[in-house]
Amino acid sequence: MKKHESAVRTTPFDTLLIANRGEIACRVMRTARRLGLKTVAIYSDADAGARHVREADEAIRVGPAPARESYLDVEAVIEAARRTGSGAIHPGYGFLSENGDFVNALEKAGITFVGPPASAIAAMGDKSAAKARMANAGVPLVPGYHGDDQSDALLRDEADKIGYPVMLKASAGGGGKGMRVVESGDGFQAALDGCRRESRAAFSDDRMLIEKYLVKPRHVEVQVFCDCNGNGVYLFERDCSVQRRHQKVIEEAPAPGMTAELRSAMGDAAVRAAQEIGYVGAGTIEFLLDADGSFFFMEMNTRLQVEHPVTEMITGQDLVEWQLRVAMGEPLPCSQDALTITGHSFEARIYAEDPDQDFLPATGLLTRFALDLEGAGLSGDQVRLDSGVESGDTVSMHYDPMLAKLIVHGADRDAALATLNRALAALDVQGVVTNRAFLLRLATHPGFKNTGLKNVELDTRFIERNEATLFAPRTYDREAYASAALIGLHQLSQECESNSPWDRHDGFRLNAPHTIRIALCDPADVKAADSDEAVVIVEGKRSAGEALWHLAIGDETLTASLQPLSGDAVAVTLDGHRRRLQARRDGHVVVMADPRGETRLFWRRIDAIDHGHHEAESTLTAPMHGTVVALLVEPGASVEKGMPLMVMEAMKMEHTMTAPADGSVASFHFQAGDTVGQGDVLLDFTPSE
Repeated sequence: MKKHESAVRTTPFDTLLIANRGEIACRVMRTARRLGLKTVAIYSDADAGARHVREADEAIRVGPAPARESYLDVEAVIEAARRTGSGAIHPGYGFLSENGDFVNALEKAGITFVGPPASAIAAMGDKSAAKARMANAGVPLVPGYHGDDQSDALLRDEADKIGYPVMLKASAGGGGKGMRVVESGDGFQAALDGCRRESRAAFSDDRMLIEKYLVKPRHVEVQVFCDCNGNGVYLFERDCSVQRRHQKVIEEAPAPGMTAELRSAMGDAAVRAAQEIGYVGAGTIEFLLDADGSFFFMEMNTRLQVEHPVTEMITGQDLVEWQLRVAMGEPLPCSQDALTITGHSFEARIYAEDPDQDFLPATGLLTRFALDLEGAGLSGDQVRLDSGVESGDTVSMHYDPMLAKLIVHGADRDAALATLNRALAALDVQGVVTNRAFLLRLATHPGFKNTGLKNVELDTRFIERNEATLFAPRTYDREAYASAALIGLHQLSQECESNSPWDRHDGFRLNAPHTIRIALCDPADVKAADSDEAVVIVEGKRSAGEALWHLAIGDETLTASLQPLSGDAVAVTLDGHRRRLQARRDGHVVVMADPRGETRLFWRRIDAIDHGHHEAESTLTAPMHGTVVALLVEPGASVEKGMPLMVMEAMKMEHTMTAPADGSVASFHFQAGDTVGQGDVLLDFTPSE
């Protein structure tokens, strides 16, 4: 092959600056150190005490908390490299990783960019132009409009011609920003306006493209790698179909149901796409795979992907090491024939967000962040946790809410999925709401679990199609109530600082069995006047340091015991059936997790404090820190329950606040452009009588 001539400077270097934060910065540092490189971190004021800063050999402040004034400040990043003598910069993903101007600036500064040339970034950065290049390379395309005329009328006309549903996408976009599915012409204009707002905020560019939205496509992407000598390989595929808001939730490799012929066809097309634009380094070609086996080019991510670890798990290759070696001018470490697939791998993204509140981002102090592998019977060969946080770290409003990635490997898909469930149950995150419980529900869902070679139920609307079961009202059996009663009682007793029996909280009585009455219900029902509570009467005594109990739940009785294990793990035995659980008490809520899922129950002592039911509030408060984007109604307007009232933007995504009931908006406390804090009262709302 002809040697590729690019603007990428490829020379040896001994100091590497990582122009990113969080788990990817920590990930790159580990590999760089193994190659003998000194590592330099950059940080904003919000990240002064962050994990990637603590782990780096050196760290340089590049600006205040907003990303535009720190991590996206090209001059500040280059100056940090100069101050520390860094010969190369690894951009991670996000921020400056696909910024051609940044790559050109590094070339002028004599600093190696660990990534593709600016020309390749430009070729794929404009999605409309990229479609034309891919057509020239013989890569299949989804029908759509990618033209320069961006008038509302023409875009609407093109959507009508393509046929609904269509996908609106930011031409300069990525990561789910500036994207909407439009089901009919009636909702086209509102969707277009929202996409443009998000695109301007994220990319300073509001150009749109339109594509036919395939009803049940799978999102299958191919990992490609090219060196400066014109060599290119593909490291097989990943299935990233399970998404919310067009962002991936669980990824896996290899893709279920993939035949050798289809894998080869997609891989060859991916390498052709990369070589068409003179690519160098790690890249991902994303395809939509239809049920009939046809596939279409969607876009190329000209950087390392968040989900690259599943590829590393099945191939045994370190893609970051490949990146660094290629950036030094070395050839690819492997030929296509030498690459093989071993086993199966999953990656679950751990987000600070509340899936039960439309995946709203969450912020706060991580009081605990730990993975108990030994207690779960797992090993480091089976499970990998790529994390940018530790216990004691603060999750801020300024950046993406992803905390970590939990990656597992098994001999086949079933084994890997079983390991994923055990690892999720063993992950203990406290202080900030996360999506762990949702991930467990997703990973144990029959449609996801039973996907195999002959029955592939995955598609990009998997979560939407299964919303009724994934978000079904919780049901609880006597085992759940009994376990929660004992765990809450045990942890309450641990809070006693005195050894005096008179200070204990576990129902101690002199010359009589311990007796306590506990009420349990779904945390979501606590404020409801008709909440359905289960009452557990606990009577017990201590013997040889172990608490022995008799539990009465309705007409049933159980004999039970609880044994504390390592960390937050406990063993609960009910009528001779012993189960190991990760368990904790979060305020009045008992949280229990095992490989079958997570259970949360509101716990209260009936014989101590009775928690009264709360009246409905007449205000709406901000569910997270963010910025007000738009007010959608006038003060005094009459509204119906669920009607959009205002739009907030947080962590690079828009969130619409809706009316909690029929009524009217008395007044707004903030205007478009204002910054609000979590819990701030946004508006006064008067419910209809």
